[in-house]
Amino acid sequence: MPFFSKKPSKKATRLFFATDLHGSERTFRKFINAGKFYDVNVIVMGGDIQGKLLIPIIKEPNGHYRATLQGRVEHLSTEDELNNLRGKLDTLGFYHKIMDEEEFRTISADPKAVDHLFHEEARQKLSRWVDLAEERLNGTGIKCYVTGGNDDEWDVLSSIKREGTRSLIACENEMVMVDDDHSMISVGLSTPTPWNTPREVSEEELGKMIEEMAAKVPDMHKAIFNFHDPPKDSTLDTCPMLDWTKDPPQQIQQGGQPVMYGAGSQSVRDAIEKYKPMLGLHGHIHESQSVAKLGRTTCINPGSEYAEGVLRGCLVTFVDGEVQGYQMTSG
Repeated sequence: MPFFSKKPSKKATRLFFATDLHGSERTFRKFINAGKFYDVNVIVMGGDIQGKLLIPIIKEPNGHYRATLQGRVEHLSTEDELNNLRGKLDTLGFYHKIMDEEEFRTISADPKAVDHLFHEEARQKLSRWVDLAEERLNGTGIKCYVTGGNDDEWDVLSSIKREGTRSLIACENEMVMVDDDHSMISVGLSTPTPWNTPREVSEEELGKMIEEMAAKVPDMHKAIFNFHDPPKDSTLDTCPMLDWTKDPPQQIQQGGQPVMYGAGSQSVRDAIEKYKPMLGLHGHIHESQSVAKLGRTTCINPGSEYAEGVLRGCLVTFVDGEVQGYQMTSG
């Protein structure tokens, strides 16, 4: 009869987290491929997946094209030049549509038509991304969880919430189990920004949303808080302070240097300090790549360089409510 017995050790879960892709085709494809590349069980996209601009490409009577990109008019005379421009726009996260001069003038004169076209192009791209994720992840056992951010329109996000998907799960305002033991709740909205983005709420409203989601968590010791807004003054939210009265907002400087401050959410920080989850996944502040400990909670913002086609992310390994390790990635 043995004097000692040992319980079989649980297998660790490996998770890859990225955020703030803003419509970048190249970066999203890297994200979907990251599951196999890094040999993980779960990949999580933390919000701001929608692009910000739509660029019309005008087909001229002589068969050439032109487009205005970042204040410069591009003239394209060959299909190769056209395809190169479309590839560049895809990497930048800008939507684009080819149209003739008459269609361009008609749409440009109607703000509602412009808005409708933008939303339609955004929905179509997200729908294609769902198809891509289902195709690439089918049979791999890798689950892909996606939430929106403050820059994402509600109607555009509806494109990722589709019946019958097996690998891509729209998880905003849901409690999901990322493995047999660990749960994740997701909130994509943010507190107010200088840009008046589509999905902003007050600190009080965000706090209420978080409380409603926290009530669904079965075990806080084994919980993941996937909140787009980072906790305030945590090093995950450090960015230049802006003068909101200017259009566009401008950096505030002292002694020739930008004034830096924590732009994150107090309600997010309060919730983390109150509930002490295992892990916090955050984004929103692209330039503030960081890992911070708030009590027992490991909080991560991998940052974003989507416009360069660079996927910034973080690999996290955890088991039985404890983070065993993490590693920032870039590629």
